Amino acid sequence: MTGTAESPESAGTLVLAGTPIGDVADAPPRLAQELAGADVVAAEDTRRMKRLTQALGVQVGGRVVSYFEGNESARTPELVEALAGGARVLLVTDAGMPSVSDPGYRLVAAAVERDIRVTAVPGPSAVLTALALSGLPVDRFCFEGFLPRKAGERLSRLKEVAEERRTLVYFEAPHRLDDTLAAMAEAFGEDRRAAVCRELTKTYEEVRRGPLKELAEWAAEGVRGEITVVVEGAPEKSADDLTPDELVRRVRVREEAGERRKEAIAAVAADAGLPKREVFDAVVAAKNAARTAP
Repeated sequence: MTGTAESPESAGTLVLAGTPIGDVADAPPRLAQELAGADVVAAEDTRRMKRLTQALGVQVGGRVVSYFEGNESARTPELVEALAGGARVLLVTDAGMPSVSDPGYRLVAAAVERDIRVTAVPGPSAVLTALALSGLPVDRFCFEGFLPRKAGERLSRLKEVAEERRTLVYFEAPHRLDDTLAAMAEAFGEDRRAAVCRELTKTYEEVRRGPLKELAEWAAEGVRGEITVVVEGAPEKSADDLTPDELVRRVRVREEAGERRKEAIAAVAADAGLPKREVFDAVVAAKNAARTAP
C-alpha cells in the first residue's frame, strides 16, 4: 500500500503542528485545541512544550512522550501502533514544522505506509520567514537544511549546488556560522549576495545582508541565536561566458563533489544546452594541455 487509499475507519490521525519560531503570540489558534484534545502528544523537548502550553494557557489532556533525534527510530513503532488503535497523536517540535530539519519524517512515512491519516496545523516557518525578509529572489528556491559539520564535507556539499540558479536556504548553528559563510564564499564566490537572519520574531531579531565575504568577516566576531542563511542563486551565464575553461571548471566542481566524470560531463552539457561531445572535448583538451605544460 502506498497511502493513497482511505485510512481504515478504526485508525486515528497523526497531526503535525507548527509551533512558534520565537514569539509565542504567533502560535496558530488550532494549536491550543489540538494540545488539549490529543490522546498522545509527542514532543521534541517535553520541558519546552510545557512552557509553551503554560504560555498558551492550555492543559494537555493526553499522554505526553518525548520524540527527538535520539529516540525517534525506537519510539516510532509505538506511536504508529497508537495511531492504528485509533489515537489522535499530535507531534510538536521545539520550533517550526515537524520533519523540516526536525524529528517527524520517520513517523509520517510509517503512518503513510499503514494508510493512517496525516494532517497538519500550519504555523510559523523559519525557512519562509527568512526567505521573505532576505530581499533576494523568492520565486524559486530550495531548502538545504543543515550542512555537514566537517569542513571537507561541508565544502563538497556546497560545491554540489554552486551552479544552482534558485535561491538557497540553510540552517546553521551560531558557532559554525563564520566557517560556513567562508566556505560559501569559496564555493559560490565572494561577491554572491546573501542574508543572515538571526533570532527571527524574537526581541533581538536581526537581518544582515551583503556579499558572502563581508558576512563571513562580520560573523568572525561572534554571533548568537537561531540562524537561517539565505543565499542568492548562481547568475545566469550567457553563451559568451561558456568558454571551454568555464565548461571544464563546471565539470571539475561536480567531480570534486563526488560525481564520476561521465555523469559530470553529461550534467554540465544538459545545464548549458550543449552537446555532450563539446564538453567532453573541452575536458580532454584541458587534460592534454596540463600534461604538456612545463
